[in-house]
Amino acid sequence: MAKHNVRLQDFPQLPSPVYFRYSDFAPDTECTPHQHFWGSLDYSASGVMRMEVAGSRFMSPPQYAVWVPPHTEHSSYNAEAIVYHSVGLAPELCEQLPQQPCTLAISDILKAILRDFAQRDVNMPQTASDIRLAQVLVDQLKQAPIHECFLPYARHLGLLGVLEGMQADPADNRPLAHWAEQVHVSERTLARQFVRELGMSFGEWRQRLRYLAAIEALDSERSVQHVAFDLGYSTASAFIAMFQRQAGCTPEQYRRTHIRSR
Repeated sequence: MAKHNVRLQDFPQLPSPVYFRYSDFAPDTECTPHQHFWGSLDYSASGVMRMEVAGSRFMSPPQYAVWVPPHTEHSSYNAEAIVYHSVGLAPELCEQLPQQPCTLAISDILKAILRDFAQRDVNMPQTASDIRLAQVLVDQLKQAPIHECFLPYARHLGLLGVLEGMQADPADNRPLAHWAEQVHVSERTLARQFVRELGMSFGEWRQRLRYLAAIEALDSERSVQHVAFDLGYSTASAFIAMFQRQAGCTPEQYRRTHIRSR
């Protein structure tokens, strides 16, 4: 299938200190490497955002956004459709925001402002009330919890090979010992590499991988039980419990609010 190349409008200068953009990206859509003099908050209201920023890979579900500081090269490729929202921030508004690319947790207030502006197709806040909402959004971003990446990747070749093998088949239930054998290290050594390089255990990384895969699988006609079995769960209830821990809602609630509402 041919990729769709998209290039969002660029500006010699940002039209307003806080500027909003929206787009529905079709499956197999890529945005080639580029950079802006302003900061950019890239958010998927539905689907999983996949970006490469300053040489690091980011995969971000709807409760997180990717923060791209000014003058930072970034690109994206999304195999599945996403509903894309972006907030451009003038350089002076970026001074109290992270100086390195990262993932920011999106609060309910932030989501509500982004959803409201998108529904009204507001690009530049112009009324007094919209300008106040934009200021609240900036204040919320300054307080947003920072995560280096929702699903971090390794630089060590052995561990990277394990992660790519797991990503090729999120339903693969083979234990840590199997993967350790594949890269010729002990199970304990591989477990330590997960924690040291990724900041989480093997089990947590696989659960996050399955959660991202679930978000994309739910954008289909398959039942929740079918999605659960496709992702390697022996029961739908175990899958629903995992999804609720990650998303704060059940898979069916997610479908209603993020997919059917489109």
